[in-house]
Amino acid sequence: MKQLKITAKIRICNYEELLSEEKIIVDKAKEATFRAYAPYSKFKVGAAALLANGEIVDGNNQENVAFPSGLCAERTTLFYAHSRYPDEAVQAIAIAAYTEGDFLDRPISPCGACRQVMLETELRSKQPVKIILYGKKEILIVGSIKDLLPLAFDSL
Repeated sequence: MKQLKITAKIRICNYEELLSEEKIIVDKAKEATFRAYAPYSKFKVGAAALLANGEIVDGNNQENVAFPSGLCAERTTLFYAHSRYPDEAVQAIAIAAYTEGDFLDRPISPCGACRQVMLETELRSKQPVKIILYGKKEILIVGSIKDLLPLAFDSL
């Protein structure tokens, strides 16, 4: 029997160690949490994407009483980015979560559906998307969705 070992390179840092462009999109993701519609879970998530043309678009989670009709912040952001700027590659996306009056100490990770959309975003532009997962005590920086979804479903 063969064995496959999968590893991921993830940078761990704090806010002060971020590059200036990383700080900007983290701040935008944090701001987007306050516009989330999360009356049921009270778990607000914001995301912000830096595009190749320098534009930053953001989004947040949108819940619905008819669960699971809502949409995650990552997909809201990436779908809007492609809708508004269809020819611009997404270079990076930052994600932050806010609940019980504060941002989380440790970052959250995208759900499976969001990971699949991130993969499609990378494949469409033929370049990796940096993923910045914000937490007050630590920030994780992932170089490509392939590090979070190594055995991805890929039809392209």
